[in-house]
Amino acid sequence: MNAEVTEPAVPQGTDDDPLEGTAKLIDRATGAALAQLTAGLSPASVGAAFGDWVAHLAISPGRQTHLAAKAVRKAARMADYARRALTTPEPVTPCIEPLPQDRRFADPAWQDWPFSLLYQSFLLNQQWWDQACSSVGGVTQRHEDMVRFAVRQMLDTVAPSNFIATNPVVQRRILETGGRCLADGLTNLLGDMRRSMARQRPAGAEAFRPGIEVAATPGDVIYRNDLIELIRYRPATGTVHPEPLLIVPAWIMKYYILDLGPENSLVRWLVGQGFTVFMISWRNPREADRDISLDDYRRLGVMAALDTIGAVTDASRIHAAGYCLGGTLLAIAAAAMARDGDDRLASMTLFAAQTDFSEPGELGLFIDAAQIHFLENLMWAQGYLDSRQMGGAFQMLRSNDLLWSRVVHAYLMGEPEPMTDLMAWNSDGTRLPQAMHSQYLRQLFLDDDLADGRFQVEGRSIALSDLRVPIFAVGTERDHVAPWRSVFKIHLLTETEVTFVLTSGGHNAGIVSEPGHPGRHFRVMTHPADHGHLDPDAWTVRAEKREGSWWPAWSEWMAARSGPPAPPPAREGEDRRFVPLDPTPGRYVLGR
Repeated sequence: MNAEVTEPAVPQGTDDDPLEGTAKLIDRATGAALAQLTAGLSPASVGAAFGDWVAHLAISPGRQTHLAAKAVRKAARMADYARRALTTPEPVTPCIEPLPQDRRFADPAWQDWPFSLLYQSFLLNQQWWDQACSSVGGVTQRHEDMVRFAVRQMLDTVAPSNFIATNPVVQRRILETGGRCLADGLTNLLGDMRRSMARQRPAGAEAFRPGIEVAATPGDVIYRNDLIELIRYRPATGTVHPEPLLIVPAWIMKYYILDLGPENSLVRWLVGQGFTVFMISWRNPREADRDISLDDYRRLGVMAALDTIGAVTDASRIHAAGYCLGGTLLAIAAAAMARDGDDRLASMTLFAAQTDFSEPGELGLFIDAAQIHFLENLMWAQGYLDSRQMGGAFQMLRSNDLLWSRVVHAYLMGEPEPMTDLMAWNSDGTRLPQAMHSQYLRQLFLDDDLADGRFQVEGRSIALSDLRVPIFAVGTERDHVAPWRSVFKIHLLTETEVTFVLTSGGHNAGIVSEPGHPGRHFRVMTHPADHGHLDPDAWTVRAEKREGSWWPAWSEWMAARSGPPAPPPAREGEDRRFVPLDPTPGRYVLGR
């Protein structure tokens, strides 16, 4: 009698299907191809938001009735405005005003009939749609914000300011130039398309060359590894504070936003105030660097730089400042140092840097599990996220200023905006490696592990509450990337002295805010470690308002936490411990 043959038992919950790997490979390839077509935006994520909104609006007859009544009232307002505009020879009072930041209809020509009717009707429709997307019971806050943002972008594409037939300013320009502006605009459009397809920078950017017109503050690369070059800037004063300053820029951008032209270079200004400044310059990763992790940036970036600075200056205490993503990384490194008893930091400064991502702002609206999975497929195919793929998202955050305004001025009026050092820097993009970006999106954006004390460094969790060094944090009033109320949450996460500055401007222009820049102002207030909680609204009431740049306030703050100035230490080449490798700006910043 033959023995019964049985297959070995498979533990419950396992799957030994050999086709599983193939299926995942096909799905990833399909997702990557779709991501290329949609500029990295997940249809599932957007569809879920609109589905949530439509479904709940469909079962809310009260809200539907309310919106219908609003539509009738707005139509009545528009009819009354049209009557007054047609029967009154003088300009009439508009029935709706644009938002303060909306400059599309600022020209007096928009007050003339029939253009006044067009723009007033557009603004009323825009307002109604924003109300229709809001306050629908049952819709999650994130989905509501996503729908409002997406609908606003769609409406912006059909604004009357975008078309020749409905824009009186463009029509006036055509008459003034005899149509020449349209020919010039076509030339601008074809030139931009050619440069875009050739992956070249925009016209005029070649006038701002790193090491010559920008990134030209005298200094030397004194250390290099596979991820960073460390620049030490040469002293510009007879005496310097004994505590050097390390600046950690974001690697989503090149470091020289903080060292632009001589008149608006933060680095040049700092060395002129008697500080010894060191700057990290990140290498631009390529496909082979897909496995570089967030912790690699901490180890090979912040920690390697601190070790080198300590060795070359013999300083036991070091100020550190981080910008945007570089500030988040610096906070992670500082918390790990505090956990491990490493007391080398004299202070920590954060420029527009988030440590709590529960309120990520408009840039983070679409960052959910579906969107992250979509981006991971895209990065899997190429090993990184390219600056061109990120650039579209940043443009949509300020589409009126960065996209449609450019279309109107450069292509319809033949008047492209003059290139500036900040604009040229903005076109000098970088890449984000796959592993690091996935960790950043999942652990910080999605799960908020850093704020909640779950983020791990070297296998153990860290907590920002361990920090005891004084903190100087800067938020900007019009920041679409790191909203200032989110940056402000550093007060909640730490148990140390926090000096917070809220400055005019946005994520970039608010930080590059040199003394003498017209129209600048800021609020500042120091919150001692032993005082109770202060919410952002109460802070704005109590904080001191000052005119001008916040840079001097930061310099005074650091000087008060530094030793008395003394002659600068020997340069690297003189003591032979660290021989300069290259002059500024180094090699990595030139990598494309």
